[in-house]
Amino acid sequence: MAYTAEQLAGNCAFLTSIRFLAGQTRSMFDAGPRLARLLASHQRWLLTQTAYALHLEYDPRDPTSGFTAVRLTGRITAHKVASRNTVLAFIEELYTYRFIAHTPGDERRRPRHFEPATVSHQAMFAWIHANLAALDLLDGGERAAVFQANPSLMRLVQPRIARHCLEDAGWREPPAQVALFLWTEAGGLVVDNFMARMEPEDTEAGKFLVGRVETRALAADFMMSRTHLQRLLAKAAQRGCVGWHDEPRKTHLWISRDFVEEYCAWQAVKFAYVDEAFEWAKARIDALAG
Repeated sequence: MAYTAEQLAGNCAFLTSIRFLAGQTRSMFDAGPRLARLLASHQRWLLTQTAYALHLEYDPRDPTSGFTAVRLTGRITAHKVASRNTVLAFIEELYTYRFIAHTPGDERRRPRHFEPATVSHQAMFAWIHANLAALDLLDGGERAAVFQANPSLMRLVQPRIARHCLEDAGWREPPAQVALFLWTEAGGLVVDNFMARMEPEDTEAGKFLVGRVETRALAADFMMSRTHLQRLLAKAAQRGCVGWHDEPRKTHLWISRDFVEEYCAWQAVKFAYVDEAFEWAKARIDALAG
């Protein structure tokens, strides 16, 4: 039985899973920074997951199916995630950096189909595997091992996660404090950095200690401008999401318990869909094998 979002958010061990995934995300960023940035803002996360799902859902008998500009634009604009121009610019960026390519034989056809490059397949597989491993930490499960041993599950699991996450406003529209980071360029990387570094046991009056944060180094690390990062942290500080132990030097950061709880509750929505999709796909594969 898959976890519900409420069960996950209420599990005292869930923060460990969140921090584990944050660390895994950092490793994925180090392995491929430009590709990892596609999941580093919420809008791009939704675009990437939806585009990949469209590719996996391609039916050769239906030439209008699959990953095309029209299909991605239609699905994304229907939920007011991005404008048509933003979607087209996103596809152009993917193509320019060779994260996608035209499906062989489609170069001159309409509609023109796209398919992910090998590196994109590997990154998506790694992302799902990391999420399953994070769930395994809660109950000693073997989701990640089963997924690794049965890569064909990917074709069933990923589109189901993407569709449910896009259609659920609880995930599609992050709560205010989370949205402050996640709707900005590379904001997800910043949150992951803080989550991975915070000390759950080292807390005081509703704050978790993150430690020393050098904005110049952090901005350079995530390929974002220092000014952008400083403005982001200033807005977050105004809302009480983060703060500094050593004003006015601003080198040692804390993150509020309220923010962490809000972030965990939001992440629980996605994790529940990951768990549900895995259990559903595994049951289908088992039924066919039996």
